[in-house]
Parts: sequence; structure tokens; C-alpha cells
Amino acid sequence: MKRILSVLLLSVFLVSCGTSKVVKESRKTLKGYWNLDNINYNNAPGVYDVTLFGDASSECLVGSTWRFIPNNNFGNYEITDGSCTLGKRYFVWSIPDQEGATSYDILLKPTDEKMKSTMNNAGFRLNINYLSDNELTFTQTVQVDGKPFTIVMNFSKISE
Repeated sequence: MKRILSVLLLSVFLVSCGTSKVVKESRKTLKGYWNLDNINYNNAPGVYDVTLFGDASSECLVGSTWRFIPNNNFGNYEITDGSCTLGKRYFVWSIPDQEGATSYDILLKPTDEKMKSTMNNAGFRLNINYLSDNELTFTQTVQVDGKPFTIVMNFSKISE
């Protein structure tokens, strides 16, 4: 009887700790290759010098190809603009499960090609504003002169 109760409690615990259906579906939908079509600043007027992910300017990232691999949470993006530093950049990603959330974030941690952190295990939190089979929008809100400033990144799916 004691053993049955222990197994029952363990199984309830494991089920309750499982990833939500929304997060599982988001991971499946993210799988594949995406093109970063454009970056805007939530219609804020002006010209901005923005460096994203501690790596490259927004101008260099537009047109980059991104890959998300859900079975191991690895990914990369490749900059191909000849006026920028070319090549692949690697990251580990995750979608934290937030109970009762109406929107979800994605965490990106820059790594080297062997998936070792390049920023002392620090990373970036982006909000997944929109995700479908063909389109993806991330936003990141940062502080500029003490006021919130939103960076919007729009992607289109290339292939699985």
C-alpha cells in the first residue's frame, strides 16, 4: 500500500511539472529555419544605433537566417551582409513555462560552436508576440533615458 501511494504521488508530481501544451506547441512551431525580415522600434520616430545580442547592429541582423532545433534547444543565426562581420553565431534557447501566462518569452544564451557560454551564462529575454507556422515576431523592451524602448523583430519561415 505504501509503495502504491509513493508511485501515485510521484506520478502526480511528474505530471504537474510537465511542460504546458502551449510551450510544447511553440517549440514544435519554432523548429526550422527563419529569415529575419525586418527590425523596427515600435514605430518610434528617429534613427537608432542598436546593437542586438551584444553582437551586431540591427542593420547587420536584417536578412540573417536563424535556426531553432527543439530536441536539444540549440540554435544559430548567420549574418550574410558583406558589410558586417560574417558567419554563424550560436545560442542555446528555451521557453520558460509560466503558469497562467497569456504570452511567452524565449531565452537566448549566446554560446560558441561547442555550446559553451560566451557571456558567463548570461543571455537575453525576448517576448514571443506572434508565432504561426509561417511568421514569428519577437520583441525586446529595453530602457533608454529611463523610458521603455521596444525593439520588434519580424521573421518569416523558410523551411523545417
